[in-house]
Amino acid sequence: MPLTHDGGFPAASSLFHGPEISSSHGMGAHGAAQSFSQPARSTAISCIGAYRQYKLCNTNVCPESSRSIREVQCASYNNKPFMGRFYEWEPFAEVKGNRKCELNCQAMGYRFYVRQAEKVIDGTPCDQNGTAICVSGQCKSIGCDDYLGSDKVVDKCGVCGGDNTGCQVVSGVFKHALTSLGYHRVVEIPQGATKINITEMYKSNNYLALRSRSGRSIINGNWAIDRPGKYEGGGTMFTYKRPNEISSTAGESFLAEGPTNEILDVYMIHQQPNPGVHYEYVIMGTNAISPQVPPHRRPGEPFNGQLVTDGRSQEEREEKERTEEKEGDGGAPEVFTSGSVQAFPVRHPDGFSSHRLDDLVPAAPQSPRRSRDHNWKQLGTTECSTSCGKGSQFPIFRCVHRNTHEEVPESYCDSSMKPTPEEEPCNIFPCPAFWDIGEWSECSKTCGLGMQHRQVLCRQVYANRSLTVQPYRCQHLEKPETTSTCQLKICSEWQIRTDWTSCSVPCGVGQRTRDVKCVSNIGDVVDDEECNMKLRPNDIENCDMGPCAKSWFLTEWGERCSAECGAGVRTRSVVCMTNHVSSLPLEGCGNNRPAEATPCDNGPCTGKVEWFAGSWSQCSIECGSGTQQREVICVRKNVDTFEVLDPYECSFLERPPRQQSCHLKPCGAKWFSTEWSMCSKSCQGGFRVREVRCLSDDMTLSNLCDPQLKPEEKESCNPQDCVPEVDENCKDRYYNCNVVVQARLCVYNYYKTACCASCTRVANRHPGFLGSR
Repeated sequence: MPLTHDGGFPAASSLFHGPEISSSHGMGAHGAAQSFSQPARSTAISCIGAYRQYKLCNTNVCPESSRSIREVQCASYNNKPFMGRFYEWEPFAEVKGNRKCELNCQAMGYRFYVRQAEKVIDGTPCDQNGTAICVSGQCKSIGCDDYLGSDKVVDKCGVCGGDNTGCQVVSGVFKHALTSLGYHRVVEIPQGATKINITEMYKSNNYLALRSRSGRSIINGNWAIDRPGKYEGGGTMFTYKRPNEISSTAGESFLAEGPTNEILDVYMIHQQPNPGVHYEYVIMGTNAISPQVPPHRRPGEPFNGQLVTDGRSQEEREEKERTEEKEGDGGAPEVFTSGSVQAFPVRHPDGFSSHRLDDLVPAAPQSPRRSRDHNWKQLGTTECSTSCGKGSQFPIFRCVHRNTHEEVPESYCDSSMKPTPEEEPCNIFPCPAFWDIGEWSECSKTCGLGMQHRQVLCRQVYANRSLTVQPYRCQHLEKPETTSTCQLKICSEWQIRTDWTSCSVPCGVGQRTRDVKCVSNIGDVVDDEECNMKLRPNDIENCDMGPCAKSWFLTEWGERCSAECGAGVRTRSVVCMTNHVSSLPLEGCGNNRPAEATPCDNGPCTGKVEWFAGSWSQCSIECGSGTQQREVICVRKNVDTFEVLDPYECSFLERPPRQQSCHLKPCGAKWFSTEWSMCSKSCQGGFRVREVRCLSDDMTLSNLCDPQLKPEEKESCNPQDCVPEVDENCKDRYYNCNVVVQARLCVYNYYKTACCASCTRVANRHPGFLGSR
């Protein structure tokens, strides 16, 4: 029975979780060593339980700029030869299943990877979001309560293990149509709100703004537009995003985890139609409990800590290491090639030659023998990460001789005993305040002299965070201007530079032109777009020089016959044009129009196969884009007849199209309406409705339809009287019951029964007509 290394007493269950029989935390060139039983020191002392138990440590979030623990482990093999060469190693993540806790490293620039160790260091993440870590070569999940194997997660209110019952999600869309330019309030964010998401539904020229109820501007205040980035306000950090890609249609957004410590108001700086603003946040309900997330790790942050084993003496560790060196695994790392789809093992390293990478013999890296004569010692610290504003530095540990304290290669010391450098604060004094300059707003005028604004805030950096401070802290610096003049372009005007030219024809209707230019206010000719195109004077117009003498003009006959065989025609062009030679004032060319076609014959047809196309049908619609069809058949042309064949007989020939688009004229804007709704009543007069819209040719909303032609949106229906249900037992027993009705005798029970049908009919037409007596 193995002994526990804490004196035989089991670990407290409140501190240690997930008992495992596992490997040592230390890892040398041979990988993690196998656990083994210690010889009993006394037969009277023994225990029943796990050989090793674990607890979390170093749970603080690593700096964003630091490398992941897998990168560090793979990089530790950079200075060790592999198959006679040195490589730079990076993690290979395309492994699945139970291999996630192996140390698989890929050689940078090569398509192979190597299993450098059977197990990664305990505490190495084995999933993408850092909610599971490797423990003794097995992937264990970590709940939000930091318990190994726990499946607890944080709900929307930040409660670890909560079921969202204490949460209230508030969401909606601000769609109001705004008319005036300026700031318009969108939504109020209450105190204590979390998971805040304010997003414009589409990109626009509007801007979102945020301010506290006390009147302090947080983002885009005072008509000045801030840069996208992080801004602190209301006790939380807001991320301001403004996509500026040309192809992007995403709008602006504010995102914050919360909770807020005061009421905040979201505004829209309205400049164009509101595309809609989606807002969502979570508030605690009245029966909610407080968030119980451990303060050292926020929900959703990747966990990059490590695990340590329970207490064990230095002598026991060194004794175990010496045993490891004697036993050893004697094996070389396993080599794999990494393709685009999957990796496969190469299991025969002894068959390689010593010239190419694919043929190299893998040699197992051998670590130097460790000795009691050397240990780790702190020799100084790293440089501070920042010169001011609270940076961080780490102690530097080197391997030295125990007696002489002379520094020796690190391989002389036990790598598993090397202390973990802990972060130490340095240069904790604040950095000097500085003016943070926002982006200039749009110019107030599209041409000529205008004004633009920007926001200038006094900010100070501390602990890698930029905070807005009082302006007096920047009084040692000259404050940049918050307003400036601007001029997008010079306001220009149209000028007529020349008189009209002479008419382009000596007779008939021609054209004449003149030179029109857009000129700036300093006299330079600029592009026409610089002037108002609606006010541009005409630079071309028609001119009539009186009637012309006209004659028929002809081209030569075409050389090609319209039919390759049999009877066909040759054609020429005939046009009536002005004849400048003749001075006769003819009004036309006369009725003797020369022929445009003449017969031709290329000899008899002897069974030629070809496609025959009929004439096009009419366009499918009177306006807009439609289609028209025609018949296309395969025929064999004989001397006097045509024989219709199957289409495959002409498959070697290009088939003429059977359908084409057509466009007679644009439709313009038209009224469109939906079907009528059901009538509101089945009798005695109801009404029904439908929706009517004016749509243009491209089916978009338009205001060009004639209002007088707008179809009705509401009409009456079912005007007929309601016919009561026929009761077989309610009949007139006498033929003259109409007299009873006229005499108003239906109020008596006798007549009401004897003339039931007539009395009931008049009662339905005139409620209250009948009483009871």
